[in-house]
Amino acid sequence: MIVRPFRGLRPRNDLADSIASPPYDVLSSEEARQLARGNPNSFLHVIKPEIDLDPRTDPYDDRVYSTGAGNLRAMIDDGRMVRDEAPAYYIYRLVMDDRTQTGVVGAAAVRDYLDGRIKKHEFTRPDKEKDRIRLNDALDATPGPIFLTYRSIPELNALVNGQIDRTPDVDFVAPDGVQHTLWKIDDPAICSKIETLFSRIRATYVADGHHRSAAAAKLSEQRIAEIDEPTGEEPVSYFMAVHFPADQLHVLDYNRVVADLNGLDPEALVARIEDAGFHVQPDWRTRKPPHRGSFGMYVDGRWSLLTAKPEIVPEDDVVGRLDVSILTTRLLQPILGIGDPRTDKRIDFVGGIRGMQELEKRVDSGRDAIAFSLWPTSLDEVMAVADAGQVMPPKSTWFEPKLRSGLVVQLFEGDRL
Repeated sequence: MIVRPFRGLRPRNDLADSIASPPYDVLSSEEARQLARGNPNSFLHVIKPEIDLDPRTDPYDDRVYSTGAGNLRAMIDDGRMVRDEAPAYYIYRLVMDDRTQTGVVGAAAVRDYLDGRIKKHEFTRPDKEKDRIRLNDALDATPGPIFLTYRSIPELNALVNGQIDRTPDVDFVAPDGVQHTLWKIDDPAICSKIETLFSRIRATYVADGHHRSAAAAKLSEQRIAEIDEPTGEEPVSYFMAVHFPADQLHVLDYNRVVADLNGLDPEALVARIEDAGFHVQPDWRTRKPPHRGSFGMYVDGRWSLLTAKPEIVPEDDVVGRLDVSILTTRLLQPILGIGDPRTDKRIDFVGGIRGMQELEKRVDSGRDAIAFSLWPTSLDEVMAVADAGQVMPPKSTWFEPKLRSGLVVQLFEGDRL
């Protein structure tokens, strides 16, 4: 893999905690508006710039992207964000509930993505890709990191761990209790060693950021096509990513809610589910599934446990054997009438970080009629699907903790000739 150091644009150290924000895709526009209220430094003004416009504004209006660009330029002009003088890697450590993951922020090669060495496991939606292409183009930057993972290499782990036994450049605890710590590594000799070790990695995997990585690749192709004699070393030929060893990561469940019961009453629904190959145990007060192949179901104010019978689990199918696939193909589509989960408006997805209470809230409020809790997809399953060149159903993985946007930004200055 090609992963290069780059001259990051970073918050002034004393402003890092007020600038760094959650990623754009975990908040609605209204949630972002509320979170950024009273904080003009929040990077949400850059990555979700619609919050600074009339709420009735179309989120894809040209003014949204120009507002984001203006907000970033203002942060640079008044010194709230400063670009490092020399290319660097950045070691980024997150601590949540006594769990630690430590990654390397570097510029990943778009060519590795296009050639399949940066592997994907999800389809993307064209409208979301276009949105990020337009924002990155307006900003002339990659504003938020793409979350990549790789099979751990002891030598790289040792080198990284040897660089963090000193005072960090940034260290703060976010309002959600997650500690974010950053070290800049700009010693040329150390940078050379890091680059060499990354070159020994055969593949990395998109853990979180499929739309951002797809958008970065397409913007790169667009920009490079405008250059008469591209060298392949233009800044836009790379995108900023944080690379974490897979054995440090934690995947949470990604649950489902459906708006209605497709004309069924709860009793008829259970009968259909049993006929589809599930054992149904009523009054499941634990709410969460206890193991792979089991599902919690909340409907009509009560939880049940669904367990897939062995005959409906295609163990030789790397995608079909996933819990999210079994739920989709055996229950959601044939019984509840869900079409394509990527586009069907009757289904929604709730990250496991929100807990079982969010599922109950969605159903008890009448917003939805039924909820399903799932066993988390494992990293081994993610990698197996990606290695097979296949894709998972949408919203199969929820990684925590989430990376903060705005701690490091990759600028594209200099790539337009």
